[in-house]
Amino acid sequence: MNQIRFGILTTGNIANQFARGVAGGAARSVITAVGSRSVDSARAFAERHGIPGPGAHGGYDALINDPNVDAVYNALPNLYHKEWTLRALAAGKHVLCEKPMGMDAVEVAEMFDAAGNAGKLLCEAFMYRTHPQTLAVLKAVRDGAIGEVKLIRTTFCYRTRNTAQNTRFHHALGGGAIMDIGCYCVDFANQLAGGLPESVHATGRLVAGNDGGRIDVSASGVLNYANGAAATFTCAMDTQASNLLQVCGDEGYIEVPVPWKPTTGKATWALRTMQRPKQDNAPDQAGEQTRSFTNEAGKPLYALEADAFATAAMGEAEPFMTADDSIGLAKVLDELRRQVGVVW
Repeated sequence: MNQIRFGILTTGNIANQFARGVAGGAARSVITAVGSRSVDSARAFAERHGIPGPGAHGGYDALINDPNVDAVYNALPNLYHKEWTLRALAAGKHVLCEKPMGMDAVEVAEMFDAAGNAGKLLCEAFMYRTHPQTLAVLKAVRDGAIGEVKLIRTTFCYRTRNTAQNTRFHHALGGGAIMDIGCYCVDFANQLAGGLPESVHATGRLVAGNDGGRIDVSASGVLNYANGAAATFTCAMDTQASNLLQVCGDEGYIEVPVPWKPTTGKATWALRTMQRPKQDNAPDQAGEQTRSFTNEAGKPLYALEADAFATAAMGEAEPFMTADDSIGLAKVLDELRRQVGVVW
């Protein structure tokens, strides 16, 4: 088998991004089917992305039972990740499940147990993990380029103008900023710090969701790790921000302007070292030395993700995100939501 044949569950925004990415450069992946509650929606999606007509299914069961599908890309709202992942695994399919994998850590653990029993690959779809920029930054940190990591600072914010039909603003569907984008900040911090935090502290701003339940429209947190590193993050769905990553060590720091969705072209980041604090010197005497790096993906971000998953599903590589990674992340997200006051 040279390619994994993907079937996509649902036809929303992220499903369209995934389909465009795969069509735009994937080598080990191809999309052969799509499933929607509406057959008209499935057919329109299939036509838009060049999926053969028989692969447009008016129902999720038909999609996961399609014999021309090897793996299911689960892009449904958070509430339905567990149910349809379990069904797809039982149907003998590998599953690439959109983040966050489940509504809580108990669900995520159950999903991985099912994958193990089925002998199929289950992986959480954090696409930024597969980009060369992410891998290069992690390697630089692990190789000691900035010395010992002391502080990780991230933001992931955007302003959503149309909230009426947005699942992120629906409490019962698992909405909120922590689940949607805060999970990126926590996941990258865990990788950079080399493990899970020992303690977390969080605060947030709650609003009424579309269904009347309370969701966190913004949240900020501090994560403390056993090795002495600390991570701070802010995520928001009604705020504009720089959305950058800084990893600060005792010998320098790394700054990544676009960490969450690096470009297909030249993704740039910088490594900076200083002899003395900037504020103690004139700008031209601060002693800062900057090295800039460029990583070129060569293909769209979602093509990278699909191919990385396909290579692992074919047994040729390790998954880009493990069960321990996903279960550990889910536990941290559970505690952050508890402290902010978002409960299912």
